[in-house]
Parts: sequence; C-alpha cells; structure tokens
Amino acid sequence: MIKAILIFNNHGKPRLIRFYQYFAEDMQQQIIRETFHLVSKRDDNVCNFLEGGSLIGGSDYKLIYRHYATLYFVFCVDSSESELGILDLIQVFVETLDKCFENVCELDLIFHMDKVHYILQEVVMGGMVLETNMNEIVAQVELQNRMEKSEVSDQ
Repeated sequence: MIKAILIFNNHGKPRLIRFYQYFAEDMQQQIIRETFHLVSKRDDNVCNFLEGGSLIGGSDYKLIYRHYATLYFVFCVDSSESELGILDLIQVFVETLDKCFENVCELDLIFHMDKVHYILQEVVMGGMVLETNMNEIVAQVELQNRMEKSEVSDQ
C-alpha cells in the first residue's frame, strides 16, 4: 500500500504532499525533511529504491523515487508493493502531468495545485492504485475540464 506521495524541488521545498496514513503535523514535517535528506544525497547512478527512514516505518517501508529536472517524485510504500511497479506508476503520473500541462514544470504544480491533486486522485486514492492507463487518466481530466467550462458558461 502507498503510505505517502511527496514531490520536492531540488532545494527541499515540498510541492505536493499526500499522506495516506495519519501522522501528526509535526511528524509529517519531520518525515518530509528526512525523506528529502535521504533521497537528495544519493548519486544519480544508484538505484531508485531505499529503505524508509526511521520516522516512517524503517525497514518495512521503502522509498521509491525518480528525479526529473528540478523535481523529486517520492512514493513511500510498504513491503507489499512492487518496486518496479511503483517506478512505472511514477512514470505514468509524470507523463500524465506532462500531457495535461504541456511540459510540466515546478510552477505548474504550484499554480495548478487543484488540477495536480485531481490527476493524482485518478491514479491513486486511499493509498491504492486506481488507474495506470495514461490515456484513461487524461480522458478523465479532459472530461473534468469540459464540465468546469460548461458550469462557468451556464452562470
């Protein structure tokens, strides 16, 4: 099960945080700092999996991440998840963001947070993977956009 999805920039500023397991606010902040520290200090030529930090469950949890340009996409999962499956899921999520924003960048995540969260909810809800087909996800996002536009024009 996915326990958390974290997106940071290269300086450790969180750009998207979604916890699927309850943690108190101060604990969440510690997890975010520890996760960034663990992921950012790794070389680019090492594998993209590592054991979860001491705060988020230790050896039963894994951090699976990808570094794209200025952003780290980190999924914190328990041992029941496949590392390669989650890496593929990160790729699907990033490619979907890329299609929806035409070359997604950090500013898209900042200024279109609602749309980013909607896309994420199409992929993962409650820590469970819902959809991995990028075309289906994009179709749902486009449908949502059309519905929003029709609501605005009806008013």
